[in-house]
Amino acid sequence: MSGRDLLGLPLAALAVFTGAKSFRDNPVLGSRWLNKHGLHVMRLKLAAKLAAGRRRLISRRIPAALRSEFEQNGFICIENFLPASEFRTLQKEVLNQPWSRYDMTQGRTTTRRVFLDGVQLQHSHRALFDLIHRQDVKDLIRYVAGTLAEPVFSLQAIFSGASGEQPDPQSTVHSDTFHSTAKAWLFLEDVQDDAGPLAYVPGSHRLSCDRLAWEKSQSLTAADSPIKYHARGSFRAHNADLKAMGLPLPHRFAVPGNTLVIADTHGYHCRTATKIQTTRVEVYASLRRNPFLPFGGLDVLSWPWFRERSGSLYLKAMDIGRRYGSIRMPWKHAGIGLLKQS
Repeated sequence: MSGRDLLGLPLAALAVFTGAKSFRDNPVLGSRWLNKHGLHVMRLKLAAKLAAGRRRLISRRIPAALRSEFEQNGFICIENFLPASEFRTLQKEVLNQPWSRYDMTQGRTTTRRVFLDGVQLQHSHRALFDLIHRQDVKDLIRYVAGTLAEPVFSLQAIFSGASGEQPDPQSTVHSDTFHSTAKAWLFLEDVQDDAGPLAYVPGSHRLSCDRLAWEKSQSLTAADSPIKYHARGSFRAHNADLKAMGLPLPHRFAVPGNTLVIADTHGYHCRTATKIQTTRVEVYASLRRNPFLPFGGLDVLSWPWFRERSGSLYLKAMDIGRRYGSIRMPWKHAGIGLLKQS
């Protein structure tokens, strides 16, 4: 171990009690000896216990049927979420007006995002503003994420099936990280079964004995994995791995427009691979925070001024990182235009 590595050890050790997940980039998290003696499993169990406690704080605001669906499957799926007239208005606002767009390409798939600010939507896009400020939507996302913090909303279009040599890394079944975190999609158009739908392994959000045993075995070698996402703590799983964890095959969300899906992406999921060119459009939300905070914590993004400017703040941080940081920014500005327009 070099002198530089030794100097970095205290910070690497402190990262154990944060959301840091990379086995390759952190010598403590990636230590075979420590993980053989239970470090990774300890983080999994402690994060799950704290998330369960935070869920209890808001469980009374979640309908019993939806709580039951989540506990069983790891996701909540609600068809016909908005009244038909409200949904049509939302579609027109999102699909028929120009936006400042950012693209990220992974293999044969391009993800397009519009980072939203509440203050900019209030007068010009009222249906979208009302949706992202709905208390029931936020509470459902918080419940699934196991945190009391503020979700971040975007518009999103997924362009799948383009030509290219590299596969989409998100088409392999994977877990985003070692702790509960939520992603939500309100699909604005019908999602066909052959058009790259979201897929989720029911029940894979739970820490069964089989899941813990598999996670421990992966933690021993993850730092040296040739698959960079696996090495960085987003474990990839094949059908044999799911079988070893006692899990079923993924459920595909080929659903009609106006369906809301919220999933704990600590569970195993993927963007289904497709050979045809297709586009999926949605209002998208995500919520991930430090899993080791015992309560909601002092979440700056929940303060009103920050909450209403989360999109521009993210873009500003991305610009600073691009100019002065060493981290390569994946999002490239794609101009102003319609969400689905090339």
